[in-house]
Amino acid sequence: MVGNDGAAFDELRKKLVKRKKTKMKRVVVTGMGAITPLGNSVNEFWKNIVAGKSGAAPITKFDTSKFKTRFGCEVRDFNPEEYIDKKELKKYDLYTQYAIAASDQAIKDAQLDFTQIEETERYDIGVIWASGNGGMATFEDQVRDFHLGDGTPRFNPYFIPKMIVDIAAGAISIRHKLHGPNYCTVSACASSNTAIISAFDTIRLGKATIMVAGGSEACITTASVGGFNAAQALSKRNEDPERASRPFDKDRDGFVMGEGAGALILEEWEHAVKRGAPIYAEMVGGGMAADAFHLTGTPPDGLGAFVGMSKALSEAGITPDKIDYINAHATSTGLGDIGELNGIKRLFHNVRVAISGTKSMTGHLLGAAGAIETIISVLSTKHDIIPATINTENLDEAIPEGLEIILGKSVHRPVNYVLNNTFGFGGHTASSVFKKYS
Repeated sequence: MVGNDGAAFDELRKKLVKRKKTKMKRVVVTGMGAITPLGNSVNEFWKNIVAGKSGAAPITKFDTSKFKTRFGCEVRDFNPEEYIDKKELKKYDLYTQYAIAASDQAIKDAQLDFTQIEETERYDIGVIWASGNGGMATFEDQVRDFHLGDGTPRFNPYFIPKMIVDIAAGAISIRHKLHGPNYCTVSACASSNTAIISAFDTIRLGKATIMVAGGSEACITTASVGGFNAAQALSKRNEDPERASRPFDKDRDGFVMGEGAGALILEEWEHAVKRGAPIYAEMVGGGMAADAFHLTGTPPDGLGAFVGMSKALSEAGITPDKIDYINAHATSTGLGDIGELNGIKRLFHNVRVAISGTKSMTGHLLGAAGAIETIISVLSTKHDIIPATINTENLDEAIPEGLEIILGKSVHRPVNYVLNNTFGFGGHTASSVFKKYS
């Protein structure tokens, strides 16, 4: 331990100062973890994705009888005590509990034992964790209790640290004593893809050897569902929730709220090979851009998506014809779906590429969506499977011609490169590229 030992600090300072600039490092995925509406492990999640199962059902977390939307994609059978000591649970909002569980899975999957790693090595291991909303349930509960009381401010001492959006990143770092880069990315529904791209850049630039990256969301709450209802964003297909999320369908009426977490271990390639780590795929590019159009809407021409995807492909050093599969953002909203497809058509104008919207199964996990869809993308390259878009029966006539949208059932075919898209309120766009590892 460094502690307050001045000599130890001097030794560390010399080590850090001596670092030299190097060429861009290669980055690989060595571990993954998932807490989702379709299973609380990567294997269960992937099995249900390939099978085309829907995670939507009536909401059980609160009374929805007066809400326009009464269903969502909840995480089921999650027991936080499998990961967190019962006494510690009071410190964490559910979104942080999901984050700890998913990151613990990913760390174990990567065959990492941080207790066996030297203290100084931990300065090169960091956490970038995303959430769009943070501890929303904690905020609602505390403010509600205050207003129902006599006006005396009796707030829980953990109120602020449970609520703030960066605390999951801090909790993961503290849990494993990781002293590398540590922060939270917030770009609405693009948040966790942004976190993964940021972790990728951190390793490529030689600023870390291993990064825990991903995102979590526990957003099925009264204020969240009520707020998105007010914004006319959620599906109201209460009589048939399993079929409500239907990207690209002419009868789609909004997205289905989801919750959960996805975690990835990104690692510098040479470091991973040296320690004999399992390698799922190589990350080769990430592009971020802005629609610069509207607070909540997307431009019909898909300009922001086009720019972000173009940057991702450019960084990967590939042309559009190399992409075998696009995991589309595809939330099942009217403007969003068409805008994204127009952006894809604009970039892949003479290329027929397979596209699917897996939110048709998982619902929309908001800030955690990009992380679980990255897991899908990575496993698509590993298993040569393209998951389907379920529920879509009648394609919107506004969809540009020449696009291959995978409907109904998963397709088995070679997947060497995959592009993962995520877009968020405020016009944020983030696209990442993964390559089959061999």
